[in-house]
Amino acid sequence: MNRRISGVLLYLMLILLVIFGLRLITPPQNVIDEKTATEFVQALEKKSVEEIHYDGSKVTYKLNDDNVFMTYLPDEARTNIYNTYVAKQVHDGSVQITEEPIREKPVYMEWIPTIFVVVALMAFWYYMMNQSQGGGAKMGNFGKSKARLIRPDESKHVTFENVAGLVEEKEELSEIVDFLKNPKKFVAMGARIPKGVLMVGPPGTGKTYLSRAVAGEAKVPFFIMSGSDFVEMFVGVGASRVRDLFESAKKNAPCIIFIDEIDAVGRRRGAGVGGGHDEREQTLNQLLVEMDGFGENEGVIVMAATNRADILDPAILRPGRFDRTVYVGKPDVRGREAILNVHSKNKKLADEVELKSIAKKTPGFTPADLENLLNEAALLAARRGETSIHMEDINEATLKVQAGPAKKSKVVTEKERKLTAVHEAGHAVVSSHLKDSDPVDMITIIPRGMAGGFTAYLPEEDKSFMTKGELLDRIVSLLGGRVAESLVLDDISTGAGNDIERATAIARSMIKEYGMSERMGTINYSDDEGEVFIGKDLGRARNYSEKTAFEIDEEVKAIIDTAYAKCKAILSEHMEKLLEVSDTLLEKETIGRSEFEAIMRGEQSPQDGDAGLKREDLSDEAKDIIDHTSHDESNDLTDAMKH
Repeated sequence: MNRRISGVLLYLMLILLVIFGLRLITPPQNVIDEKTATEFVQALEKKSVEEIHYDGSKVTYKLNDDNVFMTYLPDEARTNIYNTYVAKQVHDGSVQITEEPIREKPVYMEWIPTIFVVVALMAFWYYMMNQSQGGGAKMGNFGKSKARLIRPDESKHVTFENVAGLVEEKEELSEIVDFLKNPKKFVAMGARIPKGVLMVGPPGTGKTYLSRAVAGEAKVPFFIMSGSDFVEMFVGVGASRVRDLFESAKKNAPCIIFIDEIDAVGRRRGAGVGGGHDEREQTLNQLLVEMDGFGENEGVIVMAATNRADILDPAILRPGRFDRTVYVGKPDVRGREAILNVHSKNKKLADEVELKSIAKKTPGFTPADLENLLNEAALLAARRGETSIHMEDINEATLKVQAGPAKKSKVVTEKERKLTAVHEAGHAVVSSHLKDSDPVDMITIIPRGMAGGFTAYLPEEDKSFMTKGELLDRIVSLLGGRVAESLVLDDISTGAGNDIERATAIARSMIKEYGMSERMGTINYSDDEGEVFIGKDLGRARNYSEKTAFEIDEEVKAIIDTAYAKCKAILSEHMEKLLEVSDTLLEKETIGRSEFEAIMRGEQSPQDGDAGLKREDLSDEAKDIIDHTSHDESNDLTDAMKH
């Protein structure tokens, strides 16, 4: 680039010198307006002439307003005018006779058009040269790496102190930091530091941020590149970029190469229907060669992130390449509290806000979800004109992140409101009478997202796995809405579609994956091997017979039918509580945990009004259950009075 600029400047100086020489040789053109002798005499009479230059019969004069004119006078006329007007004014000092020609404009003004034309021509020439050479330059850079280099001194370091909640993961990566800081210690012991570290985990768990923290702790250059940046439509470009990336990394060693979403380039080879010489496989081959072709401890460590480790090529995970895998999972309650502490530093929280309580209410949230939660709460507080974030903002933001914003303006018919209230009350009442179900935290019939209502649960503790009893209770709880509709309203709706889908998926997983069926035994019947390639799907047969498939379907149906019967028994036994909860929902639209538990304990009942369910709204079965329950209670009261 510097050579090109120097060449342009050289050519520009040569052209300017040529033009300057031509200007010296060629006299300037006459651009002065010509006047008559009468007009010249009139100007003298008005004493508006300032300078006069005689050149034979040609007379050039300059007026007081700096305008320059010329005229031609014969010898006799020139002598008469001089004696009559000019001589007297020269004597007075009002007119000056000059020996140099009078110019209308300064000399440099005559050069401005020339310079402008030269600069325009040079700019056009430079643009055309770039266009003519740009093809070659672009083709030369086509195979260059697109990696972005982050040097330690360019911006604020991201260290392990900025990463909250990943205690074990940071301990696992501390060896990488020690090696980058002091590689001689490991070399002296004959140890080989892992050449590749694969970060595996769900989206938003902090894999990229943790990798940057490793580079920040070690204070080494950090090359970051996405897996999709390698792949182009031309075969061989990706491989060339891999070579260029590793060459640049070796020049900056010790350093870290981070490849985000490596599954875009590292998928299993030979899994397609066609041949194996496509661009992605060529790029993967070159990546494998580069990672296995390092010398001893060159100081270049490759880190990669993916949430689909199951589709990576086995060769990429063998020792010598990505020979260490760090699982970055979702944080537990203590990790979530630490993450909330980090993201709330620049937030104005009210005194009532407790991060520990928020952490308990957000099981399964990733660090990205928690950051988004606090941001949504801040937006809600600002929208309401508050000066700080209150707990109600955080509760609303939690529901917004989980189920979408509340659609309070949506027009809902009274029939739909009653059906939704009965449906959500069914979920809540059934869950409250199940041993292994999470406590109900909130019930609402305000539409959110695609759901007409919402029942939120608050786990008392984080769980890494679920027992058979917990899974069965989960199915019973999911069927609570459908059973309540059938019992109370003698009709069913499409609102239970997602509940039935989830319940069926749990039951099928219990049988096919978890071995929780005595009839089918402790055998895995799952035909999902994690493959997403059409070639594997075409060549793979189901690993069980049609008879076994029939028995699996029967077992799934048996689990669902048993759960349905249990759910119906619970709601039939607690029909009055079901109606009380649904009436309260119709009255208030949203019920919190304390209010729901008060209703279940019999300490609170809905107020009489037009919002609740009428007797004519109930099915005959529900009426019979209520009447039978009331009759039994009356008999119990009579027996008690007799005693």
